[in-house]
Amino acid sequence: MTAINATGDTKHTATTQGTDANTVTNKASTLDKDGFLKLFVAQLTHQDPTSPMDTNDSINQMASFSMVEGMTNMQQTNTKIASSLTTSSAVGLIGRTVSYLDADGNLQTGKVERVSTTKDGQATLTVGGKNGIDASKIAEVSA
Repeated sequence: MTAINATGDTKHTATTQGTDANTVTNKASTLDKDGFLKLFVAQLTHQDPTSPMDTNDSINQMASFSMVEGMTNMQQTNTKIASSLTTSSAVGLIGRTVSYLDADGNLQTGKVERVSTTKDGQATLTVGGKNGIDASKIAEVSA
């Protein structure tokens, strides 16, 4: 492939098609920590032994990897905290009368009898004998 830069110089770049064990693909066009590590290992594996990667570049890439991993871990922790807060808020509704929007968009009213959580940590309510009411569908709460 040939590309022309802003000064009019041409630059030839190689392109490959197909896949192999060292190809990193990500359909969301983002690089997650696993993809970053695979890319880094592939870069080290395929470097020219007569002209190895600068150690400063290597350290910078590993530092970037550590930052990505830390941010991913922080995101997972924040998701767990948000789920716990949602469940705690839903527990506070037990015994209270709530109005919520049902699946058809109609406003329903009833007393919260029970709170349960799904596998993914979402709080669901049992209101007036109906199970599986999404806590986020609550429109009004009264005593």
